[in-house]
Amino acid sequence: MSEWPLPETFAGSSGAVRWNRLGGADRPPLVLLHGTPFSSYVWRAVARSLARDHQVFVWDMPGYGMSEKSAGQDVSLAAQGRVFTELLDHWGLADPLVVAHDFGGAVALRAHLLHGAGYRALALVDPVALAPWGSPFFRLVRDHAEVFGQLPPALHEALVREYVGSTGGPGLHPAVLERLVAPWLGASGQPAFYRQIAQADQRYTDDIQDRYAGIAVPTLICWGEDDAWIPVAKGRELAAVVPGARWEPIAGAGHLVQEDAPAELTAALLDFLRRVP
Repeated sequence: MSEWPLPETFAGSSGAVRWNRLGGADRPPLVLLHGTPFSSYVWRAVARSLARDHQVFVWDMPGYGMSEKSAGQDVSLAAQGRVFTELLDHWGLADPLVVAHDFGGAVALRAHLLHGAGYRALALVDPVALAPWGSPFFRLVRDHAEVFGQLPPALHEALVREYVGSTGGPGLHPAVLERLVAPWLGASGQPAFYRQIAQADQRYTDDIQDRYAGIAVPTLICWGEDDAWIPVAKGRELAAVVPGARWEPIAGAGHLVQEDAPAELTAALLDFLRRVP
């Protein structure tokens, strides 16, 4: 994992969080949030590009990637929103630029709308934001997490690999797929995978969905047109709700736009960020 190190640790309210900072301290701060069942690793190419002009903060949420995974851990959207607010305070960031993908979009929205986290601008990439959400497979596992948690390790690994590889678009490079699957294997990874799905409750976006019309910061909404998990129509719906939101569909990309079209996504983000006052 040396190609994507997270050497710093923050003791958050839901467990230890691993994080890193790229780019000079004199540059505008920008925070990247990953989705589920991923980690900050999916941002590696985009983060390194953005770090030319920004001080980029990356982190693995509690229960994900290299961060703590433990029995009884609260890894819900509610918990992640609180942890993100704690991290911003730990980093001393009052109004950073924020770029959030999938589940991370809901985390960023909750932190902003419920916990008072201030942003200079917000870019959402295929976010979990509007009900209903969750694929049929996701809902099946969520409703029977205890049963799935008893799968033999080999069957569990095959299931996770198939699920992570089902995001749409051109498909993941085998080495990337292996890297994304690895944190969910073994004695701590397997239960953590089902724990995060079991705690994925739509009520955490229902809490904030009526507040999107009050978002006052510059907002960009990017969406992979071939997203197999959250249809692009949801992106257009969200863009119509957030005042002044800029809509940026990305052709040929699935749900993991960072992997399918990193150059196109980076270009869209940079163009948006350069226009932010």
